[in-house]
Amino acid sequence: MDYLQHPFDAKRHTAFSKKGMVATSQPLAAQAGIEVMRNGGNAIDAAIATAAALTVVEPTSNGIGGDAFALVWVKDKLHGLNSSGPAPKNISVEAVKAMGHDKMPVHGVVPVTVPGVPAAWAELSKKFGKLPLSETLKPAIRYAEEGYPLTPILGKYWKLAYDKFKTSFTTEEYQSWFDTFAPNGKAPEIGEMWSSPGHASTLKAIAETDGRSFYEGELADKIDAFMKQHNGFLAKEDLAAFKPEWVDPVSTNYRGYDVWEIPPNGQGMVALMALNIFKNLNEPKWQSAETYHEQIEAMKLAFTDGKEFITEPEAMPVSVGHLLSDDYAKQRAATIGTEASDPVPYELPKGGTVYLAAADEEGNMISYIQSNYMGFGSGIVIPGTGIGLQNRGADFSLEAQHPNVLKGGKRTYHTIIPGFLTKEGKAVGPFGVMGGYMQPQGHFQVVTNTVDYLLNPQAALDMPRWQWMEGKTILVEPNFPNYLAQALARKGHAIQVATDGGAFGRGQIIWRNPETGVLAGGTESRTDGSVAAW
Repeated sequence: MDYLQHPFDAKRHTAFSKKGMVATSQPLAAQAGIEVMRNGGNAIDAAIATAAALTVVEPTSNGIGGDAFALVWVKDKLHGLNSSGPAPKNISVEAVKAMGHDKMPVHGVVPVTVPGVPAAWAELSKKFGKLPLSETLKPAIRYAEEGYPLTPILGKYWKLAYDKFKTSFTTEEYQSWFDTFAPNGKAPEIGEMWSSPGHASTLKAIAETDGRSFYEGELADKIDAFMKQHNGFLAKEDLAAFKPEWVDPVSTNYRGYDVWEIPPNGQGMVALMALNIFKNLNEPKWQSAETYHEQIEAMKLAFTDGKEFITEPEAMPVSVGHLLSDDYAKQRAATIGTEASDPVPYELPKGGTVYLAAADEEGNMISYIQSNYMGFGSGIVIPGTGIGLQNRGADFSLEAQHPNVLKGGKRTYHTIIPGFLTKEGKAVGPFGVMGGYMQPQGHFQVVTNTVDYLLNPQAALDMPRWQWMEGKTILVEPNFPNYLAQALARKGHAIQVATDGGAFGRGQIIWRNPETGVLAGGTESRTDGSVAAW
């Protein structure tokens, strides 16, 4: 396996196993997945168990009230699941502006969209799982009932959120957030036990009804009542109408490997567009300023165009096919020079979190991601349920002519994206990097680290990362080589060194050896990451 070689010393060792593997950002969640696999479940069951556990053991990044996407490899075929919910039917630009907003607010009831997470679990279980939700959700319910001690990175971000929210969340609709996540008048400390009985009750109701309680039953009634009480737009009718969508994944071939993403409304297209542009430039060189410059410029162009054009497919002013075409890639590559640029959108031809990866010995593999967005999401928690609602609507535009303009029943440009790699029709495996707009940039860097530099999974994740912010501004990690940062600055890039690695996403990888079936996994050293192997 050429992608298991590496000239770079990783911070941890790549994990190997044969029967099964789960890689995610919390050790207890990874163990939940392996527990379910040992009890007769497959990789998809393990992913559901892990995802449900993550809503309990990492609420700073995701929750029951968020959205989800998945790429699932079963019987030599890749399937895509889009479980992102739309805006409420009765919301509109006019209604939001009438409330005094000139752009979509970030917190509160207004940016709340229909959650897709419970429906994703139920749909994946029904289509590909071996066990019922009543079995796969048991570990998560146990963690919520019995509690668990906070890990270091989790505790850090929990405290940061509390310190921010205690001064900004001062009105009644936010009280349940504090009741749930700061029950003793403060954020729980690192190593301190935290439990959530309401969360456990909600997970039980979802497990017993295959998710329907959330969309049509008692939980839906509680969400509806709270939103009506606080002048929100989300209603029970919106929940009842929601169904996840099975989609055909989109891909590009990068130097012999097929890289797969979920199609719009997700921003996975940005990673594919950047790879297409970059492969039209010079041959990559290890730790070369010229190569980093060209990678950054390719990402700038892809991201600028993605933000301009990606939304619901029927509302996009240009087709997915064109944005992934060789013609588009060559045109954009031709605009890249030796100096940093301030990118402008492509001129159209006339006429857009927690991540986990799981695999089993049967060959099933899944790349799965779910998120509430911006940490704890909207800040709205339905009292007594542990349901923190997402704020995905914050990404809608209130400008009438923008492709991503707010409209009732419409899905917004979406940041969370799972990735998958194949070669010559065979699965290499799932990968992903969570973290808002870092995600396609993380996908791009993981793929180039793997394919161009032959780094093993752990080394590919541990490589120092960069992130394009805006204009010519590039954020680099503290351990990014100084000589490269200086060389990029001489090319006109405005280099800023981050104080820690928190801004650079959190990734997981599982690759499969096609000859032996042995699994090789890497996990994120920038968080409390873990690979559970069987």
